[in-house]
Amino acid sequence: MSAVKRKGDVGISDAVAAERAAVINALRPIVPMLAAMAGPHLEVVLHDVGKPENSVIAIGNGHVSGRGIGSSVLEGPQNDKGFEAATRLKSSEGAVHSLVEDYITVTGSGRQLKSASAIFRDSSGEPFATLCLNADVSGFQLAHGWLEQMLKPVTQAMTPAVTGAPEMDTLMREIIDAAVAVRGGTAVSMKREDKIRAVGEMQRRGLFIVKGGVERAAAALGVSRFTIYNYMERIKRGQV
Repeated sequence: MSAVKRKGDVGISDAVAAERAAVINALRPIVPMLAAMAGPHLEVVLHDVGKPENSVIAIGNGHVSGRGIGSSVLEGPQNDKGFEAATRLKSSEGAVHSLVEDYITVTGSGRQLKSASAIFRDSSGEPFATLCLNADVSGFQLAHGWLEQMLKPVTQAMTPAVTGAPEMDTLMREIIDAAVAVRGGTAVSMKREDKIRAVGEMQRRGLFIVKGGVERAAAALGVSRFTIYNYMERIKRGQV
């Protein structure tokens, strides 16, 4: 029986279409598995290279970049070297898959992600799919900065210069601004449910493990710090 060709498979043989379909079907269950094991900070995306207008065919933790199934490659993070390589590099050695490791991409809100992509080629050497990982490490950066401050010798704490403080302040501001922006833009225009979801986003990105995070979130949302704790409890119980 001839293989069923997908959109994007025009001009290729039934054998190659079947080969591509087999690889993509094998990769699909890997997406939710990796996303569940790694945690909410890691986005896992499977792209169909032949369909750039809606390249995303499977995705886990899409909140990292704000994408879903059917999203265009244009909606992904900027500087995606993996997809760029997949669309321009044809192998003369047939089905030789390749890896583009450890590069930086940037989300629409300006957050930096650590990314890596595996590029899959058919027997003709043509790239047809990519499996991409995009890690939001901003929460870890906040935790690192907090630990760095906590572990400083007492004598250093007395010096005027505080290494890492400006970076910490910038990260905290960025996390709060991004969470508020997607829920209405201002505390005045946000409903209670929007504020709870904004707190959930701040919590996911590690804001509240840093000293002063709760107070900053409360000021940005126009509520008390006790209200922030109440929202966090509701989120913990799934009452969103």
